[in-house]
Amino acid sequence: MPLDTVPFDSAQYLTDSADQVELVSEAFASNDPAVIRNALNLVARARGMGRVAADAGVSREGAYKALGPDGDPKFSTVLGILAALGIRLSATLDRSEAQPAG
Repeated sequence: MPLDTVPFDSAQYLTDSADQVELVSEAFASNDPAVIRNALNLVARARGMGRVAADAGVSREGAYKALGPDGDPKFSTVLGILAALGIRLSATLDRSEAQPAG
């Protein structure tokens, strides 16, 4: 007899804002666009994609498409979604890649 399973949606369990910010931060640290897109998708769905999309100035469908598996969101869309999530993007120097001054 086959085992009945149900799809697992981690967005349902990603309810703590500190955990959400940590997920997005780690995704950006990966420098992998697919990982970043997926993390933003998870957090946006955890918070309510419709509300996040509206606050970001994009349609709900547009947000799902941009953050979906085949999405390639414009930078302005990413910044809008980050702002809607209350997450600030910042830059730090990667010491392993830093060039000496002079």
